[in-house]
Amino acid sequence: KLPENVSLEEGALLEPLSVGVHACRKAGVSLGSKVLVLGAGPIGLVTVLVAKAMGASKVIATDILDHRLQIALNCGADHVLNVNNQQVETSSSKIVEIIGEMPEKTIDCSGFEATARLGIEVTRPGGTFVAVGMGSDEVKVPLVKACIKEIDVRGSFRYCNDYALALGMVAKGNVNVKQLITHTFKLEETLQAFETASTGSGNPIKIMIYCNQK
Repeated sequence: KLPENVSLEEGALLEPLSVGVHACRKAGVSLGSKVLVLGAGPIGLVTVLVAKAMGASKVIATDILDHRLQIALNCGADHVLNVNNQQVETSSSKIVEIIGEMPEKTIDCSGFEATARLGIEVTRPGGTFVAVGMGSDEVKVPLVKACIKEIDVRGSFRYCNDYALALGMVAKGNVNVKQLITHTFKLEETLQAFETASTGSGNPIKIMIYCNQK
């Protein structure tokens, strides 16, 4: 049951928010953490929200689409970087230049081979790399570099006992998930809603279908 101060829209977004909570917990994000979030899709954006709510002092988000990076800034990211058509080494250097140091916590919400390689490349020695996004079954990553830098490589799958914390963050006003709802449709417009999600028309992040008449 949702508290009275939590809307149904916010309740519907607790599921993706819990994914971000689980990822940040796996990464060990805490007060003062420097966090890199790779990918600013829905999961990357909730991860930005959660990282800031958990006390991260610096959060930088990357993506290949500028409109997603703008939303990441709205969600509290301190810095953003468009990595479209960039080599891993170039992106790594720019990230360090932007935040003034190597991130200690890197959370890959994209799942592409390039982002996995970038994450291991840029994470500081002794840091943590968490893989959240899932792409191909097998990817080529610089594992020897991860060993040399003693990076803790972890996987994160959905969530486990994270709903309560996610709900608490929303109820206390620590995170604003409603800003992720970019499109709304009535029940009779369901087909249009799915077409919007499928084609990406209008740059959707989260789409809400209302079953009741408003």
